Amino acid sequence: MGVYYETIPDSLIPWIKKQQMLFVGTAPLAGDGHINISPKGGENFFGVLSPTQFWYMDLTGSGIETHAHLHEPGNGRICVMFMAFEGAPQIVRVWGAGRPLENGTPEYERFVQEQKVTTIPGSRSVIVVDVHQCATSCGFSVPRYDFVAHRPILNEHFEKKDKKFQAGDEKESMDRYWAWKSARSVDGMPGMKRGVQYAEQHGVEPLRKWKG
Repeated sequence: MGVYYETIPDSLIPWIKKQQMLFVGTAPLAGDGHINISPKGGENFFGVLSPTQFWYMDLTGSGIETHAHLHEPGNGRICVMFMAFEGAPQIVRVWGAGRPLENGTPEYERFVQEQKVTTIPGSRSVIVVDVHQCATSCGFSVPRYDFVAHRPILNEHFEKKDKKFQAGDEKESMDRYWAWKSARSVDGMPGMKRGVQYAEQHGVEPLRKWKG
């Protein structure tokens, strides 16, 4: 059944790289804060740098929970989970400390160049996880699914947005979008630093996400 490791064992790395999607889980330090689980997909948008380091590409969306939790002082906790939807059943979890390398920073630019990472207009950050534990579990109850294809919708959406911006429509800039939707979490915590900075400098009101 379950086996625990201090690092990602070499025997699991080929299996991890073959997966088409993963899930990431984070939470704020406050006991009444909201836990977040996000699915991630995309071809060549994640990888294993070493038995103690993992990365994935964070694409722009309506939420910013992962960034907010990883940026929170004293936090940084993250769990990455893979599941086998075809072939032999298996679940793999990777625990560690995550840090966002935000688009536009020297760290981000250096990483994508050194690792030859393909970026798209919606690329928001590279999340690097310093691993301190890995585990397998049976996955006997996980249903089977056939992989069909990665959806192109997000990429197409932000490509159109970028073309409008390049044509002179300032309202279509990624910075304005990040200021609106990526500056604050559901709990009101600061999210993407670039989004927070742009919002403050240009008077953009971040989206209020918590209702009630």
